[in-house]
Amino acid sequence: MKKILVTGALGQIGTELVLKLRKEYGVDNVVASDRNRHDSPVFDEGFFEDLDVLDANRISEITNKYKVDTVIHLAAMLSATGESNPQALWSVNMTGLYNMLEVARENKLAVFTPSSIAAFGPSTPKILTPQDTIQRPTTIYGVSKVAGELLCDYYFNKFGVDTRGVRYPGLISNGAMPGGGTTDYAVHIYYEALKNKKYTSYIAKGTKMDMMYMPDALDAIIQLIEADPSKLIHRNAFNITAMSFDPEGLKESIQKYIPEFQLEYDVDPVRQKIADSWPDSLDDSAARQEWNWNPKYDLDRMTQDMLETLGKKLK
Repeated sequence: MKKILVTGALGQIGTELVLKLRKEYGVDNVVASDRNRHDSPVFDEGFFEDLDVLDANRISEITNKYKVDTVIHLAAMLSATGESNPQALWSVNMTGLYNMLEVARENKLAVFTPSSIAAFGPSTPKILTPQDTIQRPTTIYGVSKVAGELLCDYYFNKFGVDTRGVRYPGLISNGAMPGGGTTDYAVHIYYEALKNKKYTSYIAKGTKMDMMYMPDALDAIIQLIEADPSKLIHRNAFNITAMSFDPEGLKESIQKYIPEFQLEYDVDPVRQKIADSWPDSLDDSAARQEWNWNPKYDLDRMTQDMLETLGKKLK
C-alpha cells in the first residue's frame, strides 16, 4: 500500500484528490500539506502538515516522519496569477519542484507532478496537438511547465527517480473554487447560471479550449501512479483530455437544463491572450495506449452533474 504526500492539498485539485485518496488508500496512508491553512474538508480527518515547498529540509522532514514513498506534487502558482508576478511563480513552480525531486532522489520516492496545456504556445499545432511537438509557450506559467517536464525527464533518466505526470487541460470542479487560471470561467459560469441565470465571460466567443471534469482528472492521477512502468514510454507530460468547447458551446449545454440562461461578454485581454496561445484540442492517444486513459464525462454529462450538485450546495 502506498504512503502518499500531497503538496498543495488545499487547492482546487488537491482538496478533492486528498478526499479520494483517503478512500482509495486509507486515511492513515495519505498526508496532506499546504503553506496556507483555510477552511477545507481536508481537515476533517487524517494527517495535515504545514509545508512551504521552498523549504527542502521541511519536505525531507515530513517524508521521513510518515515514511512516504509517493509524492503528488501539486503546489504551484497558476497562469493568470503568475502573469502578475512572474518572479514569484518561477520560485514556487521551479524551485519547489527541484526541491521535491532532490528529496525524491535522496530517499527513492516516486513523484507525480502535473504539467498543463499551457506548456504549448502559438506555434504549436492547435487541432489535435500531438504528444510530441513544438513547445514555445508565451506565459511564465507555460515556461515553468515545459521546464518542469524536462526536469522530471532528467531526474528519471539521470537518477532513476520514478517521475510521472500528465498535461491537464482546463479543470472544472463542483468542489473547491479555482485559484487564478485562465479557464476559471468554465467553473464560475455554472454558479452564475444557477444564481442569476446569466454570466459575463472574460473569454471571447469562439475561443475553444480543452477541458476536463474533476472526477476524470483525479482518476487520471491514480491510474497513472498505479500504471505498469514497463509500458510507460513517455512517463511525464502525457496529453489527456475529455472535451473541447468555447463559451457558446458551454452556454448551449447549460440551456438544455436552464433554458433562460444568457451569456454576455466582457473580454479580459490578459486572459484572452493566454487562451489564444493554447491549443483548441489535444491528441491523448499516447495516454490511452500506454496506461488505458479513458475519460467518463463529456460536456452534457458534466453540465448535468455540475448543475445538480451545485444546486444542492447553493440552496
